[in-house]
Amino acid sequence: SRRQRQMCIRDSLYGLFGIHEIPGYVGIPFTVLIIVYILNAVNLIDGIDGLASGLGMIAFLAFGCLFVYLHRWMYALLAFASLGVLVPFFYYNVFGQTRRGRKLFMGDTGSLYLGGAVCGLAYALDMPLVLLFVGLIYIIETLSDILQVSYFKLTHGKRIFKMAPIHHHFEMCGWSEKKIWVVFVSVTVIMCVIAWFGVRIWF
Repeated sequence: SRRQRQMCIRDSLYGLFGIHEIPGYVGIPFTVLIIVYILNAVNLIDGIDGLASGLGMIAFLAFGCLFVYLHRWMYALLAFASLGVLVPFFYYNVFGQTRRGRKLFMGDTGSLYLGGAVCGLAYALDMPLVLLFVGLIYIIETLSDILQVSYFKLTHGKRIFKMAPIHHHFEMCGWSEKKIWVVFVSVTVIMCVIAWFGVRIWF
């Protein structure tokens, strides 16, 4: 039943990699690892105007719609309120002019809150695996940084990417910031739509 699925969902990987239920001694450190990973991912992705906030707005919109669908109104309110805060920030971050003192930057405090809020809403949804879809770009960005550093040390100076995180690699390949933003946002929108249908099928 729907209620039974909601009750078992927190300790489940839904059969991913053949894993269903996770014991607490594995689930707790794994949860901490995921949260720290996403926190740092949002911080790393904040290298292009509007990228972190743009992806954050899509994530909050997706979570808000999912919570409305599940009738969890307080969490929906939190998601939409976070979305509302990001809208004016996005405008002044992308279109603001530094010389007029109207340019806003997120900084570490903003990016860490954003990452924490995305993780918190995913766990409040009782479906942390939604982060694989909503936060796919976050995961790829951090993974590119880990691979770059690891490969650099193992090969004594060789690189996989021209620069990491990967949005800087595309930038050095000649992509404009606008093109990077459009591609990353489009991927996130597609993944959020997949997550939406996945939750509807599950529930």
